[in-house]
Amino acid sequence: MSNNINDRIRSNPKYRELAGKRSRTAWGLTALVLAVYYSFMLLVGSSPEFLATPLFEGGVLSIGVPIGAFIIFFAWACTGLYVRRANSEFDRLNAEIVEEARK
Repeated sequence: MSNNINDRIRSNPKYRELAGKRSRTAWGLTALVLAVYYSFMLLVGSSPEFLATPLFEGGVLSIGVPIGAFIIFFAWACTGLYVRRANSEFDRLNAEIVEEARK
């Protein structure tokens, strides 16, 4: 019986929709995080003197510190976006698929 339910789930068009949406969301957010991170690495490699520039005259905090902090918070925000979408849209679709497979 378990294989029968698995077959019904896999043949459900909502399952393909769910898999596609999840994949596109995950890969899109991954690409964004990697683009931001590698852009920072390119900046470090090509213009370290810019990142070493103090935020204000006589200060010890450089421009690189808030940029690095932004990258960390950006990654957290992308994770939050994925979790929010997973807990709403993806879970709803998943519940519909399972309910239809049990009928």
